[in-house]
Amino acid sequence: MILLEVNGLKKAFGSRKAVNGASFTVRRGEVFGLLGPNGAGKSTTISLICGVLKANAGSVVVDGFSVGTDGANAKKRIGIVPQEPALYPTLSARANLRFWGTINDVPADELEEAVNYVLQVVGLVDRADEKIAKFSGGMKRRLNIAAGLIHSPKLLIMDEPTVGIDPQSRNHILETVKNLKDKDITVIYTSHYVEEVEYLCDRVAVMDNGEIIAEGTLPELLEQGSQFQELTISVDTIPDEIENAIQALPHAEEVIVQNEQLKLVTSNAEKLLPSAFAAIIGLGGTVSEIKIHKPNLESLFLKLTGKALRD
Repeated sequence: MILLEVNGLKKAFGSRKAVNGASFTVRRGEVFGLLGPNGAGKSTTISLICGVLKANAGSVVVDGFSVGTDGANAKKRIGIVPQEPALYPTLSARANLRFWGTINDVPADELEEAVNYVLQVVGLVDRADEKIAKFSGGMKRRLNIAAGLIHSPKLLIMDEPTVGIDPQSRNHILETVKNLKDKDITVIYTSHYVEEVEYLCDRVAVMDNGEIIAEGTLPELLEQGSQFQELTISVDTIPDEIENAIQALPHAEEVIVQNEQLKLVTSNAEKLLPSAFAAIIGLGGTVSEIKIHKPNLESLFLKLTGKALRD
């Protein structure tokens, strides 16, 4: 059963088309990954789904309610976990959750039970009465998830919730998302980390230039990219001459430079690798490492967009 339907969504800021006809569906109870490089339109799409921005065209329907024509009922069914924690540092974790519960119309006689429940979900019961100014970045992120869950939404939207946190907190957040499926909560999850998406998501949409350019389960998407491999060649320095020479080689489908590395997508690594190595050496470069990756979501993403996921 479909919980969220996005159809022909468009949003422009002046002449810039931030979202350009995006369409996708999210099924009830699934974790749906939304992938795209910076500037792809992910955050604008999320703002349109939540009703924070008004679309120029298209529609968003949440659990049968249109965000455009019945926004109040649609928004009640949505929880949002923004990139930056939306919390008050001078208040305790419990007080923050009481505030967000009140804002989201949790009945007064149900508020304490709701607060205790979401504290348990994110593993912060023992820190509930401490001011969050003392919390680590990871703990604040976890409390941010609790705030998004306080009103028992049917759809939880998580916008890059693990950016800039320690590995332990990141793992805790990933397990929390996994467990939400057992609580009949549908999740939209955006991330720059392919391994997170591969671990969490039932289906994935790839977004670039405001459009959905691929959508499906992980096996379906990997099947699309099964003919491609990604080469990573570490070079001491990569002047334009080396980059241009590599781009001109046969079988170099996509080439980008990132952190003193050449990332190449190819359908024939055996033929491309010797040519690339010779071109680099011939132009005075020094190769320190070469890696050949099996077809994966990142190589498909690079092929589809011509960009690395963290661009």
